[in-house]
Amino acid sequence: MAVQLDHVGPVAAASPVVKPQLSLIDRFLPLWIFVAMALGVGLGRAFPGLGGALDRVKIAGVSLPIAAGLLWMMYPVLAKVRYESLGRFRAQGRLFAASVLFNWVLGPLLMFGLAWLFLPDLPHYRNGLILIGLARCIAMVLIWNMLARGDGEAAAVLVALNSLFQIAMYSVLGWLFLTVIPGWFGAEQTAVEISMWEIAKSVLIFLGIPLAAGAITRLTLVRAKGRDWYDHTLMPRLGPTALLGLLYTIVLMFAMQGDRIVDLPLDVVRIAIPLAVYFGVMFTLAFVVSKRLGFGYPETAALSFTAAGNNFELAIAVSVGVFGIASGRRWRAWSGR
Repeated sequence: MAVQLDHVGPVAAASPVVKPQLSLIDRFLPLWIFVAMALGVGLGRAFPGLGGALDRVKIAGVSLPIAAGLLWMMYPVLAKVRYESLGRFRAQGRLFAASVLFNWVLGPLLMFGLAWLFLPDLPHYRNGLILIGLARCIAMVLIWNMLARGDGEAAAVLVALNSLFQIAMYSVLGWLFLTVIPGWFGAEQTAVEISMWEIAKSVLIFLGIPLAAGAITRLTLVRAKGRDWYDHTLMPRLGPTALLGLLYTIVLMFAMQGDRIVDLPLDVVRIAIPLAVYFGVMFTLAFVVSKRLGFGYPETAALSFTAAGNNFELAIAVSVGVFGIASGRRWRAWSGR
């Protein structure tokens, strides 16, 4: 989700991070999501032909109105990332290595194991869970890190690196964990047969386009108007619109297929359990390992939150693009936060 960066307290003094209090929109995010879900279901039942109308024009297999929402909810988030801070890792090699280990090795492996442990009989939900495990958090983690008085600069750099790593690695790991590794355990009949290019195409469109637009926006306007104007004037106006993009997308998705969620409440509970386990294990393990490596509390908090968080916007986009709007994987993805 979009956040406004602005620093509080001595720990955060060196970075642009978040207001000490969540905005009204962010504070009641669960409420707005439930309202959007209800509105979508209501529209779908009031206008039964709405789904077919929305699905007539597509981009990369995704309904054009939904594709527009997916791109918009990613753009403000990625326009906020401090790409110019990537050079800091020259002096933070151990923190960088720990972040790569947790985000791109342990996290995907843990989610893969939990998905098969808790959802062995539901391959569509299981694959959606795996996709959310591969999508590393690139925004909301900055809010949680700020509230915990973590190192805002370190969190911003880790978020920037996750954004770039996802372009390079998401499609490869998606293909590996969805089609290759299941076959090692004799699960070919339940594994989804998709090509690496199908995932790569969705990632390039729904992450690559907003990532390029966000990076160009930040680097160009910071140079032209200054970082203070960008962080404290533009982003407070642009950032919250990402939530509007998310809510718009949820309304349309539920208008097309929302009755499936209403009819399957126990499936939602089954999906929530491995998510809760995942967060608890990843955060605790990252915190303990960080302390053992000698990191201070600010760096430990930043690493732990980035390791335990996930980018559900990207998982929604890839799920819709690869499996289609009617797939159960997409319903798994939107609940990832």
